[in-house]
Amino acid sequence: MEKKRNHSKAALIGMILFLILAVIAAVLLFLRGRRQENANHAFEELQDSVNAPGNALDIAAVVEIHNEPEVDVLAARGIEIPPKNLDWDALHEECEDIYAWIYVPDTNVDYPVVQHPTDDSYYLNYNMDGTKGYPGCIYTERAYTAKDFSDIHTVIYGHNLKDMTMFSTLHNFEDEELFAKDHYIFIYTEDYTYVYQIFAAYEYSSIHLLANFDYTNEYIYEDYLNKIYTTTDPIANVRKDIEVTTKDQILTLSTCTTGGNYDESMRFLVTGVLLNPREGNKS
Repeated sequence: MEKKRNHSKAALIGMILFLILAVIAAVLLFLRGRRQENANHAFEELQDSVNAPGNALDIAAVVEIHNEPEVDVLAARGIEIPPKNLDWDALHEECEDIYAWIYVPDTNVDYPVVQHPTDDSYYLNYNMDGTKGYPGCIYTERAYTAKDFSDIHTVIYGHNLKDMTMFSTLHNFEDEELFAKDHYIFIYTEDYTYVYQIFAAYEYSSIHLLANFDYTNEYIYEDYLNKIYTTTDPIANVRKDIEVTTKDQILTLSTCTTGGNYDESMRFLVTGVLLNPREGNKS
C-alpha cells in the first residue's frame, strides 16, 4: 500500500513538473513572439515614414547636388530611382548602426541596412533595439564590407522567415516568368544611390562568399562569375543576356533556402551588377 502511495505521489510530482515546464515554455514562446512582433512593428513604422510622400530626391537632383555624372547611365536606360524620404538623423536615433537603405521592387524588401562596429554576427541574432531574437536585421559584416559600396563584391544578409519579412520574399525570383523581367536593387546612402540590375537568383553553398574568394584576383573573380552563369542548380534563374565582367562590381543578397528545399549547407542568393558606379569607387 505504501509503495502504491509513493508511486502515485511520484506520478503527481512528475505531472506538476511537466505542467510547470509547459507553462514556462509557453511564456517563453509568447515573449519571443511579442519581441518579434515589436521588432516588425518598428520596421513598419520606418517603412511608413520612408515611403511617405515628401521631399525625396529624384535622379536629376542627385546628379545636380552631388555632381555625379555616373547617374546619367540610369536615365539613358530609362531607370528611375524610386523616391524615399530618408531622414538619416531620425534613422540614427532609431539605431546608430544604420548606414544604408535597401529596396527591391517585386519583393517585401524595404529595410535599413546595418553594420555592427565590432561583432559581425550581432544583427543575425539581435534587433535594432538590442532585443535578442527574430527578425534580426538586414546587415553587412565590418570585416569584409565597406560602407561606401566600393568593394568588388558586397554581400548583404537577411533571414528567411515564415511571416515573409526580411529577405523571405527574395524567393519570389525563383519564379521563371517573373525573373525574366528587368529587376533592380536600390541601395540608398546619405550621399548616393546605387542601382544594381539583378542577373541571377540561385542556390549556392553556404561557404562564406567573402572569406573564401579573393575577388581582387581577376582569374578567381572570373571563375566565380562563370560558376554563376553555368550553374546547373534546378532552382537557378540566370539572365545570360546581362553581361557581367571582372570590371564590374556586384552585390549579393543572401538568405536561407526555403520550404521543403531547406538545406543548412546551402543559401539562396540574389545577385545584381552595379549600373552606376561612383567616381573613385570603380574597380
